[in-house]
Amino acid sequence: MHARCDALVIGAGPAGSAVAILLAQAGWRVTLVEQQAFPRQKVCGECLSAASLTVLDEIGIGPAFHEMAGPELRYIGWMHSDSEIVADFPPCTAGNHRYGRALGRDRLDAALLERARVAGVDVLQPARVRAVGGGPGNFRCEIDRRSRETRHAGVVIDAHGSWQAGPRFSGGREGVAPSRPARRNSDLLAFKASFTNSGLTPGVLPVIALDGGYGGIVVAEDGRTTLACCIRRDRLRACRESMPGAAAGTAVAAFLHRSCRGVREVLERGRPEGSWLSAGPIRPGVRLHCTLQTFRVGNAAGETHPLIGEGISMGLQSARLLAGHLIRESAALFQPDRAREVNRRYAAAWRAAFGSRLLFAAGFAHALMRPQVAARAESLLRHWPSLLTQAARWAGKSRGSVVQSQFTGKVL
Repeated sequence: MHARCDALVIGAGPAGSAVAILLAQAGWRVTLVEQQAFPRQKVCGECLSAASLTVLDEIGIGPAFHEMAGPELRYIGWMHSDSEIVADFPPCTAGNHRYGRALGRDRLDAALLERARVAGVDVLQPARVRAVGGGPGNFRCEIDRRSRETRHAGVVIDAHGSWQAGPRFSGGREGVAPSRPARRNSDLLAFKASFTNSGLTPGVLPVIALDGGYGGIVVAEDGRTTLACCIRRDRLRACRESMPGAAAGTAVAAFLHRSCRGVREVLERGRPEGSWLSAGPIRPGVRLHCTLQTFRVGNAAGETHPLIGEGISMGLQSARLLAGHLIRESAALFQPDRAREVNRRYAAAWRAAFGSRLLFAAGFAHALMRPQVAARAESLLRHWPSLLTQAARWAGKSRGSVVQSQFTGKVL
């Protein structure tokens, strides 16, 4: 137990665990706080890009990941109404891996957390950070575990997930989740289900264009197929009205089967594995600004539309990016001005690395949700399937990690 640590990380998803491991490997004393018991599933597309596999190698779970994960994703697909189009996935241009793979969050998160323990991270689970006081160099973190306790940290890193509020900060609003916005018809609700014995070809990652939504489907570990989608609130309402009394997941499944022949064919013999999971609404956007005295990674830093399957990858790479900035510093010597300066440099690097992906994902997602636009896109893709390959490049799939590695001395 570290009553005092150099860094306290809130949230043990891919971003939180990765930054904890990287800092521990650099000699920092790290405490990692996670409120959920593992293993657990989450609403997530479960794809990792080739660049993020380099980060897994760096933190020591590359071999375990490759033993567990699904096949390399060498093809990208398009499903819309009665159409299916497939093109080559662009290979990554740098690093040790050319193609991404998929792995369930239950297995990925558990493997990362175990690696954190091996690296010397003090893991508190299940536990929750209730409040944070003080400031850089001497944060006071109130933690609910078996009883209330206080930990002191030089640096606090917020890596809470999309659907949880961050900790309460005394003396200010930093880290406090904004009041829940009014419900809007345009809100996107996320759904996910897993299947065995599906008809999807391993190694293909199709995107699904829907009237009022979008989705993706992939074969992950042990032949398990994950179907994830986002549906507009007004479309979901119409789906449920057409099936009075049905659960939201059941209504979404029926909508997908009605809307897309490709989904029907893939799941014709598929056996559901558990029930549909749901979460949301998603809130894509950047949540970094240079006035923060704490640091943010993963979805706490910024979130993209999940259509392009970059959520986990951005989480891992943002962890690597932040760790590279922090290990140049001394956590004990952090003061507010210094913390803001490091955050300013980190935020600028984060935007340079991921800003274009957020913009592309937003434009692509909104286009796919509009039937007329999707129909025009389909017409182009029928003549030039390679446009799918180019779209994957624009989404960042062929890029290596764009940050300078503080651990290998190379740009990967």
